[in-house]
Amino acid sequence: MKYALVTGGSRGIGRAVCVKLASLGYKVLINYVSNEAKAEETKALTKEAGLEGEIIKFNVADLAETTAALEKWQNDNKDAYIDVLVNNAGVTADSLLPMMEPEAWHKVLSTSLDGFFNVTRTVIKKMIRKKHGRVINMASVSGLIGLPGQCNYSAAKGAVIAATKALSKEVGGKNITVNAVAPGFIKTDMTNALNEEELKKGIALGRFGEPEEVASLVAFLASDDAAYITGEVIAITGGLKG
Repeated sequence: MKYALVTGGSRGIGRAVCVKLASLGYKVLINYVSNEAKAEETKALTKEAGLEGEIIKFNVADLAETTAALEKWQNDNKDAYIDVLVNNAGVTADSLLPMMEPEAWHKVLSTSLDGFFNVTRTVIKKMIRKKHGRVINMASVSGLIGLPGQCNYSAAKGAVIAATKALSKEVGGKNITVNAVAPGFIKTDMTNALNEEELKKGIALGRFGEPEEVASLVAFLASDDAAYITGEVIAITGGLKG
């Protein structure tokens, strides 16, 4: 049995990744923190796709909670290990920096950046012992070029990109690859409030992307076909201009 953990897997890009990996024969651990109903929906979709997933609740921003949940799963599944980790959990709290509340800054960074540390720190230890693994971090075009009103999100995702490159050099000798995916405008709950008609004028392909398109890229990076790709950041933006 091959296991994959997808943080923030209950909806959006995370849900699409869960379903895609299930279709490829992975037993997917679907992480969520608050919306159990959405997590159950994702679980049902993984079953339809090929292999029913398992729900695992913890807040990636909380080190103690994250460690306890992952260690409990490992103790309950002693012969198993998580071969593919997708650090997808993230939140936005957009505001121009002069008006940004400290809580908005810290919430965004703690979910994306601390979440990367809290989850990966635990999961990668067994990957190292097994000498095989895939870590795929969900970054953003915001972390590559910066977007106005997203200093917190750009900072968090930019830091995840830098950490991806550093970690890839630490664990490459153990046959573990570490890469990041940087989506542009993708049709999810996080982009519902955006002016799609206006924004797609700045996209070469003239549309927002679909979560399933991002999931296909994640699946490729998780596969043996991507065994010689590590430390990379792959943008999936439809040709975002500027």
